Amino acid sequence: MKEVLTAFLDEQYPLFKEVARYIWNHPELGYEEIKSSAKLIETLEHFGFEVERNIEGMETAFIATYDSGIPGPVISYLAEYDALPEINHACGHNLIGTMSTAAGIAVSTVIEETGGKVLVYGTPAEETGGAKVHLAEKGYFDRVDAALMCHPYKAFERSGSSMAMEALQFDFKGKSAHAAASPHEGINALDAVIALFNSVNALRQQMTPDVRIHGVITAGGNVPNVIPDKTQARFYVRAATVEQLPDLVRRVKDCAAGAALSTGCEWEATHYELGYANLLTNESLSDSFTKNLASLGIPAEEIETGNDHGSLDLGNVSQVVPAVHPYIKITDASHNLHTTEFCDAANSEQGYNAMLTGAKALALTGYDLLTDPHLLQHVKEEFQTREKRA
Repeated sequence: MKEVLTAFLDEQYPLFKEVARYIWNHPELGYEEIKSSAKLIETLEHFGFEVERNIEGMETAFIATYDSGIPGPVISYLAEYDALPEINHACGHNLIGTMSTAAGIAVSTVIEETGGKVLVYGTPAEETGGAKVHLAEKGYFDRVDAALMCHPYKAFERSGSSMAMEALQFDFKGKSAHAAASPHEGINALDAVIALFNSVNALRQQMTPDVRIHGVITAGGNVPNVIPDKTQARFYVRAATVEQLPDLVRRVKDCAAGAALSTGCEWEATHYELGYANLLTNESLSDSFTKNLASLGIPAEEIETGNDHGSLDLGNVSQVVPAVHPYIKITDASHNLHTTEFCDAANSEQGYNAMLTGAKALALTGYDLLTDPHLLQHVKEEFQTREKRA
């Protein structure tokens, strides 16, 4: 039966390659992925999936279901398809969306034999809005036994960890004045932002090595001869686990309070994006994926131990259901994510061939869950015995 799965994907490879290339050629930002989501939905419906659209008011979110009608496990694959500003699909989401779609379709061709259901979740805005956060909070993953996806990269990696993250925005309000004629009448909001950055830089010395705090000034004034009265800065505050974040965020906010006090400004802290929990890889599920990847001809020594590469909204999903997020190699060069070079790799023959390999490994792992009750039991037991999740 596994040979049937891989043969199907080989046969349908030209179609899935065309889908991935279409998404690459039509890059759309988070929650604007009209063409990309429509292309994936069209493909899923062609193979008999029933599709729910406009999930929780998110126009480009969808859930596609293929139900055998026979009780059994429920396997889900997560599709991403948003691009980045200016550098387009430099994170390879055209490949992610198609990999998950192809894997789900492949499993649907054998599910009449195995029983159970396969779902493909269309999850917009991974780079910014985090649709998976909404779906996890609203209970959409309570219906599934496992969540799987695979990410393109410059190496093969086991599913590892990701960093918990909060997105903080600081607005400072001062008083404008002529910078040369009457600077003493002003309250300089730019000074507050600069003081904030200096305080955060000092704070880093007292942070553990796994912490990341990085930001930009999004509003700093317009002309040099006017004291700026309104300024703004945005930060990502990251830590290894979601439990570490509250104290870290408090200390960053204290930096902002001190900056405002020292300059005489008013200040406000808000969130400009959703926060992400850290990824909790299910090792039993990860072992199954890794074995299947090796069975496809990837040497075991080339599959590295996973490291975090930032923050993922899949982290929130992994807090409520067993999940994995391995990496598939799409380039022999040392191109990093979020670069123009990686964008080109996501539209290369090597990239599309790697997409096919990833789809096969995902499909084979889904098949294992559907047909091996001992594996499913181990996956569930590991999840249930983890420490309390956020």
